[in-house]
Amino acid sequence: MLIISEPIPFGSIFLACDEGVGKMHPRQKIVQMNIIIVGAGEIGRHLAIELSQGLALLGTQGEKLRESYSVTVIDSDPQLVADMERVIDAKVICADGGTVEALGRANIAKCDLFLALTSKNTVNLVSASIAKAHGVNLVMCRIHPELQRDLPMFDLASHFGIDDLFSSERLTAIDLAKFIRNPDSLWVEELAGGKIEVQQVRVGARSDAAGKSLNDLKFPARTRVAAIARKEEGFVPDREAVIEEGDEVTIAGESTRLRDLAEILQKGGKKAETMRVVIFGGGEYGFALAQMLQSWEHCRVRIFEKDAKICTQLTERLGKITVINADATVLAALEEEQVGEADFFVAASSSDEDNVMTCLQANNLGAKKCLTIIHRADYARAISSGGRQFGVVAAVSPREATRRYIERHLTEEKYYVVRKLMAGKLIGTDVGRKAKVSGATVRDIPWPAGSVLVGLIRDGKAIVPGPDDVLEAGDHIYAMVSQKALKKLLKLLH
Repeated sequence: MLIISEPIPFGSIFLACDEGVGKMHPRQKIVQMNIIIVGAGEIGRHLAIELSQGLALLGTQGEKLRESYSVTVIDSDPQLVADMERVIDAKVICADGGTVEALGRANIAKCDLFLALTSKNTVNLVSASIAKAHGVNLVMCRIHPELQRDLPMFDLASHFGIDDLFSSERLTAIDLAKFIRNPDSLWVEELAGGKIEVQQVRVGARSDAAGKSLNDLKFPARTRVAAIARKEEGFVPDREAVIEEGDEVTIAGESTRLRDLAEILQKGGKKAETMRVVIFGGGEYGFALAQMLQSWEHCRVRIFEKDAKICTQLTERLGKITVINADATVLAALEEEQVGEADFFVAASSSDEDNVMTCLQANNLGAKKCLTIIHRADYARAISSGGRQFGVVAAVSPREATRRYIERHLTEEKYYVVRKLMAGKLIGTDVGRKAKVSGATVRDIPWPAGSVLVGLIRDGKAIVPGPDDVLEAGDHIYAMVSQKALKKLLKLLH
């Protein structure tokens, strides 16, 4: 059975087949999307409110996603159910979401999108598996980050028949890592769980790339230029396109290599300096962030954690990272460890108050930039918009990170939009079972002018495809495509 590790276009039905390839049936036009959410906790409540109030009717780029939603929420906690009934105009059921009886009351047979969002792995996996067995088009399941780390060793998605497994903690860590890995970029998008990055950089006056065509430039392997914005025009380049000073260039590549390409375009090949990062909190958020950063050679990471037992675990699991057994809310501890010399101070504890206050202290000591996790989405937005005056360049909400991830699925098209640019759209889609490109190498495929392939996911593994890589039916791909080339590209892939 095909492993779906990224979103599939809504309105297509995914089924297992003997050949091990997903069978994509014709898209179905649905006037109203019926959504079932299991879990009325922090994540589930936030998403249910957003959907029921129509706040998610517009996508991240302002496009209309759907006419209407019908939302049903299931939770076994009577207090959470009562609270939910007071704040949303939707059906709320007090029951165990991992039972067939509860899902039957929620009308699982008519469900289009099923979201298992409790804090318990068992409930989420069981309810999601039952939903898929009842023929739900798209089933997404939240899992604990520790379980997600086991995915390379065991295919949980295939075992339970679930389309998409994700961790809210890891999504949050990905959002934080964007700022640290790419401090000079105009914007950054993470694809395939952070394995592939797309970012926009401005070509500097000292750039070795200015005045040269893409053919003449030597880029790091598995990286590419996806789009160029010049003055008030944008285009998807071919190999003959020339880079000019001042261009805003969209680049894509494996996250560990893309920084080198960004340096070539911005500063003329100057090697990146080592980034000094201090993380407050060694829980799942802090651990996930540290794990991402330790594979990046341009980063030196230290973690503050006051729990000695957790410190021991972190030391065992993060060999290259310094773990400090101290309370970062105490100013003396920050001073002793010279936090004022840090390029980034990241507050990743479970307490919003502690996170904000430690950022203030780190900023007063001289830390260049502060990032923080704020669990309440409205508070996170307020701090992100006004926090720069006290050193906080961004506040990331786990609820919002999860909502944005799920929101990509709310589309009736055969593809979904990751980001809209002046040059066109960065899209995700699947290679159809009968696609002409199936079995062909990338170099032999007649890609339409105005399209660039930037990512490929197969069996949970993500790469930036090279000329000799082969596309297969069921592959999930990312591409930068102009509006003019969109129909031609989709015809080629489906």
